Amino acid sequence: MAKKYNISVEATLEVIGGKWKCVILCHLTHGKKRTSDLRRLMPAITQKMLTQQLRELEEDGIVNRISYNEVPPRVEYELTEYGWSLEPILNALCNWGELHILKEHGSLSGMLERSILNKIPEEEESTSGKTALS
Repeated sequence: MAKKYNISVEATLEVIGGKWKCVILCHLTHGKKRTSDLRRLMPAITQKMLTQQLRELEEDGIVNRISYNEVPPRVEYELTEYGWSLEPILNALCNWGELHILKEHGSLSGMLERSILNKIPEEEESTSGKTALS
């Protein structure tokens, strides 16, 4: 018998819930990534956990695993069309996270890593001693 959900957000969280899946998906909205790219972008995740999360996302039809017939072997991950349907949700989560950081800490500066995913205003960076390229 198929699982019955109390509310539909349970189905969403079943697929993208947990500490790492949304972070992985946010990085994949900026293009294909190799496992090594994701590890570099997410230094706190273990290789085992990254592999497990990518496999689950692949099983759920959210990401494609692309294997290239090369030596040494090369594998990349990208969002499927179905995975791209999560982009508005991921953007909303990022926006809410910024609001929460501002509420709790008064500034994004010093609270977010410098990344293409984070929109830290330049005036905040200049007051924190960071440059636009750091």
